[in-house]
Amino acid sequence: MNAFSKTIIATSIAAAAMFAGATAQAASFNPFTINPPGTAANFQADKITGNYTEVATFNGDGTFNVSLYWRAGQFVTNGGNTPLEGGETGLGFDYGIYALYKASGTVTMANGITTFNFAPSEAGDLKFVMDAPRNNPSASVVAPVDGSGDFIITNSGDDTVLATGEPLTGLGTLNPSLSTCGNGGINCGSFGSNTTFNLTSAGADFFITPNPFYGFSFQSGQLNNFNPTGTQTINGSLDVVFSNAAEVPEPASVGLLGLGMLGLYAARRRNKKAA
Repeated sequence: MNAFSKTIIATSIAAAAMFAGATAQAASFNPFTINPPGTAANFQADKITGNYTEVATFNGDGTFNVSLYWRAGQFVTNGGNTPLEGGETGLGFDYGIYALYKASGTVTMANGITTFNFAPSEAGDLKFVMDAPRNNPSASVVAPVDGSGDFIITNSGDDTVLATGEPLTGLGTLNPSLSTCGNGGINCGSFGSNTTFNLTSAGADFFITPNPFYGFSFQSGQLNNFNPTGTQTINGSLDVVFSNAAEVPEPASVGLLGLGMLGLYAARRRNKKAA
C-alpha cells in the first residue's frame, strides 16, 4: 500500500509473479554511496529500512486513495543482510530521512482476501526528504483526514527534498487468515510498489554514486490488520531499494510472508513540477 508509490523496503514478499505473459525481472540490492551531513564518513549501502503510517480511503466505487509517511530507520549493506549502525551513517543523529507518498488504485475482495492494485495517478507523487539538522520528531507529523490529503510535517522549513517521483504500479494483499496475523493483527499481508526516482541537486550531493543515480525506487512492506472500508490508518514496516529498470522486488531477499507480489507495468513518465 503504500504512500512512498512514496515509497519509498526486509519484510513481506516470498514469491514474485508473472503478469499478462510478461516476465518480471527480480530487483536486486543495487549498491549506492552516501555522503552524509555531519561527522560520519561516506559509506555504501544497498537498502534502506524503516516504518510507515498511511491513511487510506476506500471509496464506494472499488477504488482507493492513500497518503503515506515513511521514516527511515537504518541503512543496510551486503546484499540487504548487514544493518549499519547510526554511529556509522549519522542517520538518526545528524540527520533524518523521510518520504511522503500518495497513490491510488483499485481494490477487490474475494474469499476473505483483499487485493490492492496501484496504478499511475495524476494525484500521486513521491517526495524523499532529508531532515538536517535533525529536528522533526515523530510527534511533529500530522496525518490527513483521508487518503487524498497530505501529511503535514511541522518544523520542516529547513528540510531538503532529495528526490521526487511518480507512482508507476504496485500490488498488495491483506489476508487476516495468515498464521502470521495472530491475535494482535501483526503481519497480515504485504505490498510492493515502484516509482520513478529523480534526484534534486541536493540529492545528487547526498547520493553520490552511481552517477547518474538509479531511475526507479522500489518499496516493499508488511501490512498490519485493518478493515478495508471507509478511511483507515494503517502501519507497518517498509523497505526501499533502487534500480535502473522497472523490476519486481526480489522475492528471496524482501519476503517473509509467502505472498506473491507483482511490480511490473509499463512505466509512464509525465512532466511534473517538483514540489
